[in-house]
Amino acid sequence: MVVLFSILFVLVLAGFLFMQQEQFGKKPSGARLETIKKSPNYYNNAFQNFSHTPSLTEGVSFYSVLKEFLFVKNELKKPNHEIPSVKTDLFQLDPNENVVVWFGHSSYFIQIDGKKVLVDPVFSGSVSPVSFTNKAFEGANNYSVNDIPEIDYLFITHDHWDHLDYKTVKQLQAKVKKVICGLGVGAHLEHWGYDASKIIEKDWYEKIILDTSFEVNTVPARHFSGRGFKRNTSLWLSFVFKTPSANLFIGGDSGYDKHFAEIGNLYGPFDLVFLENGQYDKSWKYIHMQPNEVLQAANDLKAKALFPVHSSKFVLANHNWNEPLSVITSLVNDSNLHMFTPLIGEKTHLQSRQTFSKWWEIS
Repeated sequence: MVVLFSILFVLVLAGFLFMQQEQFGKKPSGARLETIKKSPNYYNNAFQNFSHTPSLTEGVSFYSVLKEFLFVKNELKKPNHEIPSVKTDLFQLDPNENVVVWFGHSSYFIQIDGKKVLVDPVFSGSVSPVSFTNKAFEGANNYSVNDIPEIDYLFITHDHWDHLDYKTVKQLQAKVKKVICGLGVGAHLEHWGYDASKIIEKDWYEKIILDTSFEVNTVPARHFSGRGFKRNTSLWLSFVFKTPSANLFIGGDSGYDKHFAEIGNLYGPFDLVFLENGQYDKSWKYIHMQPNEVLQAANDLKAKALFPVHSSKFVLANHNWNEPLSVITSLVNDSNLHMFTPLIGEKTHLQSRQTFSKWWEIS
């Protein structure tokens, strides 16, 4: 028994020490925590979704999910070839162009009306606290912080590892003028060296005037947050980004719910919506959308065009790596909605009707 307790003690101590690393960030405290406690969306010591949102579907256990993920063989969860991609020089863009460049998963760059925007950048090549696990697909990680110009607005939708990447955000610090994020996320950023004056933290349904004719409204998502054992100490959200020439919806991870229709009625129609489409599963249907729900969400938002993200770079679910784009493409073909499906790194004109190859079908 003494030996057993000694081993358990060592394991617990090792885990505790491992979780003290900078990459895990910091929980809100002091004045930030007091602000959080005043939020109508924060009670029982955690942020809450509007609708009941279990992490797992009824009847599903953590053990069954882990067993399927680790032991059910699916060789198509990863591509068996290098992902086709291109590399756009972001420093040489015509400043009058309104363009988006997708980096795979939920990371992308927008240049619009003279402003440069970055969303959930992940350039470290991994979405895990242990860098040698959950690595990016070959060919899907060709950009680095050195390829990114000065950024006017950095949007962080929530603090999960595949959206808030410690190494990337740390290296970007000198290039970022303003960060817009949910309540509590600023604790991580300040811990990593960001000046508090750069950080704009907001609750759901708050308005931010960024500059003349540039406005952001923070809106709900149906998800959760956390970088360690305790969940929901910071807020997950999406953004309505209005510029002189466009109305954009920058969506964070979200299960489907009535909030999309509410946002569409309040802030729509949208010229382009970025919505997560990937890493879904029947076992966690409340926190990620299936492709048919993505299309419904785009319609609820009164979108003119859809840019599906959250796929094609990491394995975070059991579906085939190319299934999300394959399925959503077939669904959109039966609608009047225009969809953006560029190669990773391809320059895409925001207000165009470009056509794209089905690059995910390449064997």
